[in-house]
Amino acid sequence: MKPLTHDDLFTLETYARERPAFRHKVLAHKKQRTLHLGDHLTLLFEDRLTVQYQIQEMLRIERIFEVPGIQGELDAYNPLIPDGHNLKATLLVEYEDEAQRRLELQRLRGLEDHIELQVGSGCVLAIADEDMERSNEEKTSAVHFLRFELSQGMRAEWQSDAEVIVRSIHPASRVSAKLSAEQRAALAQDFR
Repeated sequence: MKPLTHDDLFTLETYARERPAFRHKVLAHKKQRTLHLGDHLTLLFEDRLTVQYQIQEMLRIERIFEVPGIQGELDAYNPLIPDGHNLKATLLVEYEDEAQRRLELQRLRGLEDHIELQVGSGCVLAIADEDMERSNEEKTSAVHFLRFELSQGMRAEWQSDAEVIVRSIHPASRVSAKLSAEQRAALAQDFR
């Protein structure tokens, strides 16, 4: 998938008009690209459309309309678009209660380095937070950006409908989930 450019984005005025329909389209699209690992971890597998939505929302919220500001958002979010041999995902650590979330983020320190993707017989560990460190000695962050680099063999197995499982192998959170056929088909688009 090619990176987004300024020409791919709506102006603020146009986005205000198109936002309800665009948002509806993106939320439906995200359903096929969302995987829950247990009760508190969610992976959103990003692509060009999810990244465009994120950029459009940032431009709208921050009222950014000048070229340097728009380019800054493109530069920040374009790295989340897969490039044909990988998958990229946002990992969310979700706890409603703030006090519990604080404790869990301490307990789950290093979680981002313990997420793996299995495709048939192959397995790969996620590469986390390449843009900046999001954890420290005391706790992990509630949001991480992951990249799964799939070998040619793993991509071939994916295309031949191999089972795909994502798991956390963190000692404090050993959970896994299998992608549905619909999710596998949606994410297979990222390899084109």
